[in-house]
Amino acid sequence: MASTELSRLYRDYIDCLNRQAFDALANFVGDDVRHNGRRIGVSGYRAMLEKDFREIPDLAFRIALVVADPPVIACRLSFDCTPVGEFLGLPVNGRKVQFTENVFYTYCEGKIRDVWSVVDKAAIEAQL
Repeated sequence: MASTELSRLYRDYIDCLNRQAFDALANFVGDDVRHNGRRIGVSGYRAMLEKDFREIPDLAFRIALVVADPPVIACRLSFDCTPVGEFLGLPVNGRKVQFTENVFYTYCEGKIRDVWSVVDKAAIEAQL
């Protein structure tokens, strides 16, 4: 898969997340997807995202930077949101926070197989 095609596929995945079109998630995520080294499968991945949207009702994934080197996508996502309670163990409780996430995805047969994610928790702590 060419880097432009992979980048387009990734942007469609981000659009799927932002629309909360979780029934379409299996079009983008492999059955045996792993998140930070832990196999959670599509159902676990969906549950993780649904929980995120429950805890952060105004959650929106914004691509700040994306680099495609097939089969890998590297992305810096930016967030400007209002978690309703604790977030990453921090007492955000309805305050607006801004932070970024650096995430790497490995694709296999056109679907996400591995996700490695690091959220800038220090940026959130500094705002609290």
